[in-house]
Amino acid sequence: MQKQNEYDNKRKRTLRWGYLFAVVALCVFVLFLTRIVILQNTNVQEIKDDYINKNYREATLKAARGNLFASDGSILATTVMRYDIYLDFKTMKDTVYTNNIGALTDSLSKMFGKPRGEFRKKFDEQRKKKNQYYTLVKGLDFDQYDRIRKFPIFKRGKNKGGFIVDRNYKRELATTEIGAGTIGMDNGVYSSGLEGAFSKYLRGTDGKRLEQRINSSQWKPIDYWKVQEPVDGEDVYTTLDLRIQDIAHSALEKQLINFEAKHGTVIVMEVETGKVRAMVNLRKTEDGNYEDSYNYAIKDNIEPGSTFKTISLLAAMDDGFIDENTTVNVGGGVWTYAKQRISDGHGGGTYDISDVLAKSSNVGTAKLITKYYADKPQIFLDHLKRWKLFDKMEIELPGITKPKIVTPENKRWNAATLASIAYGYSSNINLLQLATFYNGVANGGKMLKPLFIDKIMKDGKVMYNAKPAVIVNKMASEKAIKMMTSALTKAVEKGTGKSIFTPNLKMAGKTGTARFEYWLPGPMKYRASFAGFYPADNPKYTCYVMISEPNTAKGFYGGTVSAPVFKEIAGKTFLKTPQNIEKEMLVDRKVNLNKMVEPNVKVAVNNKQMPSVVGLIGKNVIPQLENLGYRVDYKGVGRIKEQFPLEGTIISRNQRIYLSLQN
Repeated sequence: MQKQNEYDNKRKRTLRWGYLFAVVALCVFVLFLTRIVILQNTNVQEIKDDYINKNYREATLKAARGNLFASDGSILATTVMRYDIYLDFKTMKDTVYTNNIGALTDSLSKMFGKPRGEFRKKFDEQRKKKNQYYTLVKGLDFDQYDRIRKFPIFKRGKNKGGFIVDRNYKRELATTEIGAGTIGMDNGVYSSGLEGAFSKYLRGTDGKRLEQRINSSQWKPIDYWKVQEPVDGEDVYTTLDLRIQDIAHSALEKQLINFEAKHGTVIVMEVETGKVRAMVNLRKTEDGNYEDSYNYAIKDNIEPGSTFKTISLLAAMDDGFIDENTTVNVGGGVWTYAKQRISDGHGGGTYDISDVLAKSSNVGTAKLITKYYADKPQIFLDHLKRWKLFDKMEIELPGITKPKIVTPENKRWNAATLASIAYGYSSNINLLQLATFYNGVANGGKMLKPLFIDKIMKDGKVMYNAKPAVIVNKMASEKAIKMMTSALTKAVEKGTGKSIFTPNLKMAGKTGTARFEYWLPGPMKYRASFAGFYPADNPKYTCYVMISEPNTAKGFYGGTVSAPVFKEIAGKTFLKTPQNIEKEMLVDRKVNLNKMVEPNVKVAVNNKQMPSVVGLIGKNVIPQLENLGYRVDYKGVGRIKEQFPLEGTIISRNQRIYLSLQN
């Protein structure tokens, strides 16, 4: 009987628990169904709009822009990491804050040179407000960041010390004086120069991250690298040779100062490839200094003056109208044609064709061109079209102008226009286009597209190699090209360019002295030019020099003002292949050739330990580390001054390595 009672009691308890479980399960099921019904009848988008979108957002995570290099591997522009520091006072524990705030404010006072009390007062105020995203400082470099993150409280990190780091990229020019206008910029709104030209390779692909609203104006990153990783840009190696760029900059700047000129331009092209080895544009600032801030070489069309005579006479040479035996009587150096007075500044008499160029005769050039083309000017103009002098050049750099040459279809055309074009007026052409023409003559008649890019690299691998691009395969007959080269050589040896003649380096070129804004009242304004190539018998480089508005009291002719710049560049360019140039031409005030001798050191990571790279050349080490799978952040140019992690530290793949470089 007793056993039966125990059995009944157990059965009752079991049933009670079973009923209770069933009731609970039923309630949960009812709640679940109720929730489904509510969700089905709720505007999810409204919840998303009211809460999620108002309190969270997806922000852009900028990719690191690739490096811009000179052809020899010298960095022209680089991206450096900058660190913004924020504080989350809500996560700082009371004991941590109370026990360490004095030491922290002492450290901050020493670092930033402000009273410690100023920091203490501000921190106490923000802590009372429980500010979760207080801006402490922005724009720190790695050395400063590495120092501040070790301060009391901050060294506990984000979750315990409230130390929030936001990393940003900043573009810096490695050379602040040479080629700044040529290097250019790209800030997302405006682009120019090499930076703008190659931005599609340099910019990379931006990533994304989540941010949480802190207050009406502040957003706090939730996790810096979450959502989508950015893809860093590719490295672009330009054709600029930093040594030649420096030589051209120095030579031009010196002459601009000597002649108190407004601005000037130098272009140096490699004859065989069309690669632009130097492009310098300097203009006078209000304080009397000269800066490279505007690219006159491609953005300004000018009437070239006498350097255009080479173009005019080559057309007549190619058509067979003139040869070495051709002569022209320029009289006393003054000629009136179609009611237009044409004059020379270098005497008169009967000239052979080389004398016309050597003495830069306006009368001689105009007489020859009008004699053979006055009745059919289109035949002459067709030569210019074939040499692409009517076309806008297709180059990478933005902003290049399209030439403007008056033709018979233009209302400005009259009986005297052809003569005016012949000696360099009634036409407006940019200097790069003129330099390209001269480079074609130097290259035996093969005109090449100006190249500004050597190669593109990504993580140490070559993605693209530039090759010479032919614009005109045969500008003129071989005889005409040789005749023109001989005439340009004579212009340096005996003509208007004889001031730069040296028996040790054979140069060919043409002076140019062009008036501009001659229709305005006031003193006459001049542009002095010299265009040519060297060595004349085996051309390696073409160089175009233009100096605008020199002080006419000191000189304004191309042979006096611009030709000496050409000579200095020619002499110094051949430092590596000496041509017995005069010693004063070999003095290089800026370039230290020893800096270009770089040891080829192999970097290896053994046993996952960080090697010592201090003292090594950064441009050699960084690609090696990246190829090994590490992410490298660096600042500066030259040799590695500091590294983090330190030598011997265990490192893993995809870990960031920070390097500080300095010349």
